[in-house]
Amino acid sequence: MRDFHLPGRSAAYGTNGMAATSMPQATLVALDILRAGGNAMDAAIAACAVQCVIEPASTGIGGDNFCLYVPAGSSKVIALNGSGRAPIAATPEALRAAGLTKMVNTSAHSVTIPGAVSAWDLLNRTHGKLGLDRILQAAIRYAEEGFAISPRVAWDWEGSVGKLSKNPASARRFLRDGEAPKLGTRFVQPELAKTLRAIAAHGKKAFYEGEVAADIVATLRAAGGLHTEEDFALGADVAEFVDPISIKWRDVEVFQCPPNGSGMHVLQILGMIGKLPTPEQGPLSAERFHRHIEAARLAYRDRDAFLADPSMVDVPVEKLLSDEYLGRLAALIDDERAMPELPPAGESDLAKHKDTVYLCVVDKDGNAVSFINSLFEGFGSGILAEGAGVMLQNRGFGFRIEDGHPNCIAPRKRPLHTIIPGMVMKDGQAIMPYGVMGGRFQPTGQTLFLANHFEFGMDVQEAIDFPRLMPQDGKVQIERGIPGQVVDRLNRLGHDCTLIDKPHGGGQAIYIDREKGCLVGGSDPRKDGCAMGY
Repeated sequence: MRDFHLPGRSAAYGTNGMAATSMPQATLVALDILRAGGNAMDAAIAACAVQCVIEPASTGIGGDNFCLYVPAGSSKVIALNGSGRAPIAATPEALRAAGLTKMVNTSAHSVTIPGAVSAWDLLNRTHGKLGLDRILQAAIRYAEEGFAISPRVAWDWEGSVGKLSKNPASARRFLRDGEAPKLGTRFVQPELAKTLRAIAAHGKKAFYEGEVAADIVATLRAAGGLHTEEDFALGADVAEFVDPISIKWRDVEVFQCPPNGSGMHVLQILGMIGKLPTPEQGPLSAERFHRHIEAARLAYRDRDAFLADPSMVDVPVEKLLSDEYLGRLAALIDDERAMPELPPAGESDLAKHKDTVYLCVVDKDGNAVSFINSLFEGFGSGILAEGAGVMLQNRGFGFRIEDGHPNCIAPRKRPLHTIIPGMVMKDGQAIMPYGVMGGRFQPTGQTLFLANHFEFGMDVQEAIDFPRLMPQDGKVQIERGIPGQVVDRLNRLGHDCTLIDKPHGGGQAIYIDREKGCLVGGSDPRKDGCAMGY
């Protein structure tokens, strides 16, 4: 139990239903849907749609979606990949002819066909109880009537002024005299409201065909894109159910969506740290963080070499998650020093010598949803389809233009993806939908959270609150909450620690305590949201 003398918040408790999101309005909408007879899937889509309106830097209907779902009473984890594909005309030759030598985050060439609406439609038809016409109403109201900009949303908005300024339509809608709207400003999006109304009435067809699709395609082509209305029509069915991947870790089993998402690397990190003893010095020790950094460095090395669309290239998932391979990687971790060099990707022999919203919902019946939706970077590409009110993602920024690279752009190919919902099972039952936002940080963030809870015994809120770090570009990016003596020790071990301005990501989790018959929710103080149950 936390020290009530100190700042912080308690975990939320409930018995009939629980929602944890990064915005209070979204959490409330999820609970409203549950109380109105909807299930956890209905509530998750409703909450996400609200966030697509009121948290516009982080997510939108012009983005992508992934989901893990465990129906009540089932031992089966259902995984959905709702990530969009590149246009048919997108080839490395075409991009080089357009003057690109690498992907540019604000280019129309980094816009893949959005998959979120396709995903919502499929999830709602197969696992929902209420229709989209009911569950999108709250999002429509917030778009039409406006919402008050909250602190973290305002901060993220301010950080995206440069990007928004590059696109006249985006500047008109999202800036005021060249600046981000101020904290507390009431913000409306009537064009987006109209598009949401059309989706509520006609489903995915309203987004991928007709007026909305035509506006998006015209906007992208005016910006030099290769997109066509045929690409969008094909995008209506891009969402698909896939076989999840998992690893047994401690006394639970952790599930992830398979590639092209980076959930595989969560499992790699868990597999490595699971082969090492729990550090006696505790969760805030240099020893604990050092081992985690080293495991993450090895996993991200494999990510950069192998993670791609498995429908077009071979991604060696079985090898990378094998007990033998992860054991050999774990053996490379030396408590006395950081690895000055890493072995080549997929190898373990040193002698060889290189922004998002997550939410979760559990209902009274026990249906558990782990749900994530993203534009990738803040405001995605910064390209707004003004008539439709749709801000477009820049997931294609994850592609390469290098021939032969597994992640080289190609027609109808999915890019490397960072957004990853998580699900923990025990004895054939769901015990925790969870997720940690933050782009590339997510595998590190998820594994830090899971270790905080399952290894070091923190409750879900404490485990989310706990200080974070991650390896990036040869440095270790640390939050202010890590003590100076720990940072000093990490530097002496050979890491190059640097303080970051923005904290790492944000997270949500709901623990299903079957023994006590209650739900325990946590939500990240790094965002504006909350967990609530009833």
